[in-house]
Amino acid sequence: MSLLFTPIDLRGLPVRNRVWVSPMCQYSAVDGVPNDWHLAHLGSLARGGAGLVFTEATAVVPEGRISPADTGIWNDEQQAAWARIVEFVHGRGAVAGMQLAHAGRKASTQAPWEGRGYVSDQDGGWEPVAPSAIAYPGLREPRALGTEELAGIVEAFVAGAERALAARFDVLEIHAAHGYLLHEFLSPLSNQRTDAYGGSFENRVRLLLEVVRAIRSTVHEATPLVVRISATDWVEGGWTADDSVRLAALLRDADVDLVDVSTGGNARADIPVGPGYQVPFAGQIRRETGIAVGAVGMIAEPKQAEDILADGSADVVLMARELLRNPHWPLFAAHELGVQPGEGIAWPEQYERATYR
Repeated sequence: MSLLFTPIDLRGLPVRNRVWVSPMCQYSAVDGVPNDWHLAHLGSLARGGAGLVFTEATAVVPEGRISPADTGIWNDEQQAAWARIVEFVHGRGAVAGMQLAHAGRKASTQAPWEGRGYVSDQDGGWEPVAPSAIAYPGLREPRALGTEELAGIVEAFVAGAERALAARFDVLEIHAAHGYLLHEFLSPLSNQRTDAYGGSFENRVRLLLEVVRAIRSTVHEATPLVVRISATDWVEGGWTADDSVRLAALLRDADVDLVDVSTGGNARADIPVGPGYQVPFAGQIRRETGIAVGAVGMIAEPKQAEDILADGSADVVLMARELLRNPHWPLFAAHELGVQPGEGIAWPEQYERATYR
């Protein structure tokens, strides 16, 4: 039996396999509203056999978007548009997950194909906010959030979670990775506050834990909750793997079901990118805390993905670029691993003539 195509249970929610779609920004929304592009993009990944399909980083407030073309979940129009997409994902047998996000100091930027610079107010941009008034290299200087504003950040995440569930998303993921707002609070590189949200480890993790606890206390207790973290900044003096282990234990105790383990994004760094380069961080967190984890980063081969689960490094794998190349990768992987249709994977009836023989 392939572990990759063995179902996994999240708080009573069955997920048909352990190939999950990592959040991937598309920079294609208007006023935060997802459209036919998002339906085709996420729908194709559900059709291709993935167990769980996450949305891109979906902003809980307008100024929390990475770019003006990012999706949001702060109003009725966005909620209704997401509901249409969720319905299709469910119709293909996949679980739908929303990644709730706030871009912090990396907000108001251009789409990658436009250069990744910042967008000025005159061109539809806005002043970003952050723990401290420290700009990410090459981007606009943010405004430091006042202590009194942080309760509003928590409330925005809760409101986004409620809207996501109203749109019938099954799983919620809180984005605390890649140098966005919640990660910025975690890392000493971007957090130089002197109040209760800066300085010590306990203070720097405070906002993320407040968001987690507020969402957990608001949404139905059966709703699975995932947190994405960057396990290391890859920079001396920044957030470390040991910090991530400490945080993961706190997340476990706050009723988080799985930690989605990525790395980097909060500073320019020399990162040793290669196949499975982030997997050891997931394995360390899983071994030392017992919480379920997802592994990400340059996972492309079926046997590679299977081995990550077999050696205990992770409970699921999350894939991105390889699924852009081949949205039907799960169907191919099942064939390569000797999995028969119906065993954690199913071909769409319309495509059955193309099954591997």
